[in-house]
Amino acid sequence: QAFQKNLAQSERIVVVGNGGIALELVYEIQGCEVIWAIKDKAIGNTFFDAGAAEFLIPKLTAEKQDTPIECKRTKYTMEGSEEKDRSVAASDKLGSALGPDWHEGLCLKGTKEFSHKVHIEILCEVKKIYLQQEFMQLQRTSLTFPQEEKNVEPDEVLWPVYVELTNGKIYGCNFIVSATGVVPNVKPFLDGNNFALGEDGGLKVDKHMHTSLPDVYAAGDICTASWEPSPVWHQMRLWTQARQMGWYAAKCMAADTLGESIDMDFSFELFAHVTKFFNYKVVVLGKYNAQGLGLDHELMLRCTKGQEYVKVVMQNGRMMGAVLIGETDLEETFENLILNQMDLSAYGEDLLNPDIDIEDYFD
Repeated sequence: QAFQKNLAQSERIVVVGNGGIALELVYEIQGCEVIWAIKDKAIGNTFFDAGAAEFLIPKLTAEKQDTPIECKRTKYTMEGSEEKDRSVAASDKLGSALGPDWHEGLCLKGTKEFSHKVHIEILCEVKKIYLQQEFMQLQRTSLTFPQEEKNVEPDEVLWPVYVELTNGKIYGCNFIVSATGVVPNVKPFLDGNNFALGEDGGLKVDKHMHTSLPDVYAAGDICTASWEPSPVWHQMRLWTQARQMGWYAAKCMAADTLGESIDMDFSFELFAHVTKFFNYKVVVLGKYNAQGLGLDHELMLRCTKGQEYVKVVMQNGRMMGAVLIGETDLEETFENLILNQMDLSAYGEDLLNPDIDIEDYFD
């Protein structure tokens, strides 16, 4: 609620980071200038290639925000809460922390009357942050919000805080949002315990979510999967995977207590993440960015401006991953093709031919 309150009094904020939270945040904010600083060449580098990023960018410059798409997934509410109250922002009626529902019931609007106003600074990070008094003493110069086809001019407005980027630019703002990634929060558990840690600092877990200590399990962002993964699954610290790990860890604990064996959950056979970015349904499957495939792969693309973006990763004639943006209705078919590892060489580019009903073809 503090974020909502501060935003309501703001004319400009700086968002730092290029992951899922930053992607959701810059789109949902209205009536406030947003300087978006990312260290990559394109937005959403965690999920997309540059082509998909270009497909999404027009949504940030649209004068009017779209009607939110229907959210088709399980939602959790408090027992006894009224459905009509869910849209009311209150301290006890927050959106779910699982996925793109976190802002439900919040009014993410600044002091201005426009919809989106986002400027992206690429290939940069935060060099230094100055409070107003310190910045004035240093007699530095900040920049106005960049406008299309206009030279950026010195900013005469006094801001509460200033951000100096590694590209040399300085912007004043009301406040800064850091959305720079996830680090396993293991520190509270290490004192007096000898947990084995993964290379990324998480608690190592085996295929039954056991840590290196007896009767201690871990799941979600805090753990590092140390089993031999499926060829089309990889660990990624996302809400969907954290939830899957939590469910599976509970099953493993129950089975262990009862002295029963348990097979690895199906969710670890194929990496799959479904969410919403810029009011588009987004599905990423398998090795969607050719993770770990080296140069031995090829990409197939289909794009309809403002409607859909489809990318398929192929290796030796077999589908290894896919990115689906928009209502493509291809996720179930592609999920099966990735899992089955069927040789698709004979079909070539017809796999993405919009005139062929591929779903019925492979049914």
